[in-house]
Amino acid sequence: MQGDARELGFIKNDSIDLICTHPSYANIIKYSENIPEDLSLCDIDDFVEQMRRVANESYRILKPNKYCSILMGDTRREKHIVPLGFKVMQVFLDTGFVLKEIAIKEQHNCKATGFWHEKSIDFNFLLIAHEYLFIFRVLFWELFTLKITFNFFINTSSNKFNNTVIS
Repeated sequence: MQGDARELGFIKNDSIDLICTHPSYANIIKYSENIPEDLSLCDIDDFVEQMRRVANESYRILKPNKYCSILMGDTRREKHIVPLGFKVMQVFLDTGFVLKEIAIKEQHNCKATGFWHEKSIDFNFLLIAHEYLFIFRVLFWELFTLKITFNFFINTSSNKFNNTVIS
C-alpha cells in the first residue's frame, strides 16, 4: 500500500493499532528534487503545517487507546537551534493526542559527523546528537466525547433541535 500520510482517505476511521513514522525533516536532507509533495522540501513553518495534516489523519485512523510514535529531531538556522521536534510534538497535542512518553535517541557515527564536527569548532556551536521519540495515544474517553460532540453539532445544524433550549 502506498499513500501520503496527509491524506489517508483509503483507510477507515479507528482502524489502525500502531503508527510509527520518521518524517523527512523540513529542508534538512532533501529526499527528492521534483516531487512537490515531499516534506523534505518544505521550509520550517510549512513543514509544521503539513505535519498538522499528518496529525489529523493519524488521529482519525488510530483506534482508541492505541499508539502513534514519531521520531523527530531538531535543526539549526543562522547558528541557532530550532526546536522542530517540540514544534511537531505540540501539533500532535493540539490535535488531541495525549503524550505517553518521550525517549531520547542518541546519534553516533552519522555520515556527516566529521564535516559538522569541524564546522562546530570553527563556528562555535554544539552538534545536534539526538532525536526525540514521541509516543502518543488516543484516549478512549476523549475520542468518545469528540464523536458525541461532533454528532451533536451535525444534528443541530440540520435544525432537528429548533424548539430545544439549552441553558
